[in-house]
Amino acid sequence: MDAKLFSERSFNPSGTRLLVLLGVGLSLAALILDWAGGRLLWQGFSLTLPLWCCALLAAALGYWAVPLLQALKMGQFIREDGPQAHLQKAGTPTMGGVFFVPVGVAVALLWSGFAEDVVAVSLMTLVYAAIGWVDDWQILRRRSNNGISPRMKLALQIGFAALFCVWLAGTQPANITTIALPFNLAIPLGVLFWPLAGFVLVAENNATNLTDGVDGLAAGTGAIALLGLGAIVAPVSLNLMVFCACMSGSYLGFLVHNRNPARVFMGDTGSLALGGALGAVGLLTNNLWVLFILSGIFFVESLSVIAQVAYYKATKGSDGIGKRLFKMAPIHHHLELTGWSETQVVAVFYLINGLLALLCLLVNAPLVATGAVQ
Repeated sequence: MDAKLFSERSFNPSGTRLLVLLGVGLSLAALILDWAGGRLLWQGFSLTLPLWCCALLAAALGYWAVPLLQALKMGQFIREDGPQAHLQKAGTPTMGGVFFVPVGVAVALLWSGFAEDVVAVSLMTLVYAAIGWVDDWQILRRRSNNGISPRMKLALQIGFAALFCVWLAGTQPANITTIALPFNLAIPLGVLFWPLAGFVLVAENNATNLTDGVDGLAAGTGAIALLGLGAIVAPVSLNLMVFCACMSGSYLGFLVHNRNPARVFMGDTGSLALGGALGAVGLLTNNLWVLFILSGIFFVESLSVIAQVAYYKATKGSDGIGKRLFKMAPIHHHLELTGWSETQVVAVFYLINGLLALLCLLVNAPLVATGAVQ
């Protein structure tokens, strides 16, 4: 990217205000949830300390990593058929996930003493980050917007999802195949649970990937979802609570450099890691309904793409051209093309995701307030 253009895009008051509001909101939420759960900050296991620690580390590391990615010419290629305002982002460094994802994983592993459940979800996070890295690298190497083939990407996602399911089947209680629901309800699925589990991991990956299309959107909504999930899994595992808080903090710290106008993009390296972390923790703690609600934004983003493709094919005429349900999919691009600014899209999506997290917490309030057992 031209140095002058990069400099001109280096500050946006709206993007900075959103970052500050999100940071303060997540910090207050973590403090309140720790108080409600009877967790004292100085005892080590809390939401607040890991959140702050990883946010500061990721933000600080970014001041070294972002210039390095620039120097290595890791510039993003922008779709020409996308919103025209995005063309000025061409050349912005991508693959930012390589510096902030390891921060959250490493701190979580050390904080938990390499607990088995944290090692498992960390491996899933890193494996999907690696798939994203390969995709990002191919895009940069080919100097186009096409990475590895969709078929290969899907095959890798399914393959590692299957391995995680095998590990779950061999190490977790038999009742893991019964999906827990609110108000003491449950759905026993038996063997049908395993294809659902694999689908959840793959779907979560692709949903978070599709959400990463506007400055700060995926990172912010991901930080909210991870912190909410961390609070909800605390009664089951303090270690996984710490993992979620660490990853939430890492995505929050990344926002220091990814807020509008972004100085770096997370790339598939960061967006697939987000899906891997959320999906693995949700499955391991039997919180699929919570994961679904917390992933509401990601689900809508995916649904908009599916609806767009289906509608286009259904309305295709003899000339081979169909009609579009949205101006562009995913839906955040549709909103941009109808006149919304990027920061308006991000602010509304943050608010919606925060309300979804609050809904999950209210439904689980009796459990969240009991603290956690090891």
